[in-house]
Amino acid sequence: MAAPKKGRGPAGGQSRPGRALAIILIAMVALTGGMFWSGHTTPRLGIDLAGGTSITLKAKAEPGQESAVNETNMNTAVGIIERRVNGLGVSEAEVQTQGAENIIVNIPRGTNEKQAREQVGTTAQLYFRPVLAVAPAAPQTAPSATPSGKPSGSPKPTASASSGATAGEKSPTPTATASTQGRALTEALKAPSPTPTASSSGKPKATGTPQATPKPDPATAALEQKFTALNCLDPKARAAAGQGVKSSEPTVACGEDAPGVWSKYLLGPAEVSGKDVDDAKGVFDQRRGMWIVTMDFTDSGSKKFQSITSKLSQQADPQNRFAIVLDGDVVSAPSVRQTLSASAEISGSFNQQTAQDLGNILSYGALPLTFQTQSVDTVTAALGGDQLQAGLLAGAIGLALVIIYLVAYYRGLSLIAILSLGVSALLTYVLMALLGPAIGFALNLPAVCGAIVAIGITADSFIVYFERIRDELREGRTLRPAVERAWPRARRTILVSDFVSFLAAAVLFIVTVGKVKGFAFTLGLTTLLDIVVVFLFTKPVMTLLARTEFFGSGHAWSGLDPKRLGAKPPLRRTRRPHAPVDTKEA
Repeated sequence: MAAPKKGRGPAGGQSRPGRALAIILIAMVALTGGMFWSGHTTPRLGIDLAGGTSITLKAKAEPGQESAVNETNMNTAVGIIERRVNGLGVSEAEVQTQGAENIIVNIPRGTNEKQAREQVGTTAQLYFRPVLAVAPAAPQTAPSATPSGKPSGSPKPTASASSGATAGEKSPTPTATASTQGRALTEALKAPSPTPTASSSGKPKATGTPQATPKPDPATAALEQKFTALNCLDPKARAAAGQGVKSSEPTVACGEDAPGVWSKYLLGPAEVSGKDVDDAKGVFDQRRGMWIVTMDFTDSGSKKFQSITSKLSQQADPQNRFAIVLDGDVVSAPSVRQTLSASAEISGSFNQQTAQDLGNILSYGALPLTFQTQSVDTVTAALGGDQLQAGLLAGAIGLALVIIYLVAYYRGLSLIAILSLGVSALLTYVLMALLGPAIGFALNLPAVCGAIVAIGITADSFIVYFERIRDELREGRTLRPAVERAWPRARRTILVSDFVSFLAAAVLFIVTVGKVKGFAFTLGLTTLLDIVVVFLFTKPVMTLLARTEFFGSGHAWSGLDPKRLGAKPPLRRTRRPHAPVDTKEA
């Protein structure tokens, strides 16, 4: 047989342990450097550890729709609120129902906590309504002449289509007197009067008596009176302007044309709603140098939007405008000069935050219910801090017991286990710090529990490998071949064990909500790190230490003493002794 080549390790062995150690060392340096470069050197903390805000919302149905407060709508609202808050980068926000009418929202303390509080209960009821009349903000008690050439407020920007066609530049907001308001409302809402009866000659017949003027509809008269008395300079009056009005009914609303400049609007029934908006986002328009909110409509929404703009483009000002009404306030009221469809944009006095907030609200949908804020409480981190200290103390005690066991039972091998635990702890900490700004991961008490449980999983992997090596030594092999022969069998066991742990963590993460997700995420992360550490650190270090005199000779304190393990005689070939030859007989 040909002799084996020099320099080649045992079959299945790891001939270059330095390469694996170099890989994990480079990864550790890169991740640690990235942590310091990003400026996030500590993990983000959840509400139980960092404190935050707890908000209690109570569902309130519209008049005549009391049955809307049901389990389906409440669960829908929970999902929308959770997506809104997390869309702002506030992770670990807890949104859950309490009873049949309440929703509890826990928002951890962070940079976007204030924005999240503002968007939690916002209903985001978006409607596109035709404008019937516009008037100055203050109420009018008597008919007055319209001031010529003086608009009531600064003009608002326009809305445009995705194709680039402009909906029409908004002309200065015209003032309206009490008489013009009533005429506009009556003409827009009343049914058309019957046409005169025609004679055979085609000329109308004269009856000799004048036709009676139809009496105004009481609802129309009440709305006209409400529009005339509306004072948009009063915040309370603005908030109550359209309360209790269905989307299929005309209403009144207020709109801010410019900072501090308000106008009041008489609006027709809604033609398009927020449910017809497929996507919305705040973007910066480089051409005009301003922040806008772009909207893409659904297929049905595009048809509705095309229908309303087609009708409005044939009207005179202000009846050729449509008002974009968000939660009862007119955000914008551009005029329409041509038929639009597909997409549109909302432009106004937006900055980056307000544009992105509005896009976030519209993108994730309108809440199916109206919510009233019952309480807003500040949560301190004192209780969570005490629990964290108790948890860390329990983890430290458990880690100390594990180390004592390793030292007492494995002696010198415990050094490898302790170093591997240190590498795993460092990688876990750095990744948690980096995942905070990257994906919004926040460390809470269950996540800390998951990290503590991972100590046992990681230690179990070392024990499996060490016991395989000791089994090989008991068979009479020397340390270096024992290390390489034990690795394939230990590797299979470690992979199967970690796969089961990771599968359990993944299932738990998918089917649970709230803080339990933190436990599942941390458990899955540390399980993956266990595989990385065992393959790239524990095994290579064991290979290198097997070449040293202390471990290779089976020192009593190495943990690999053949006598203590009850090893068999060495497995090596021995020559059988020849019988002595009697020279005389020969």
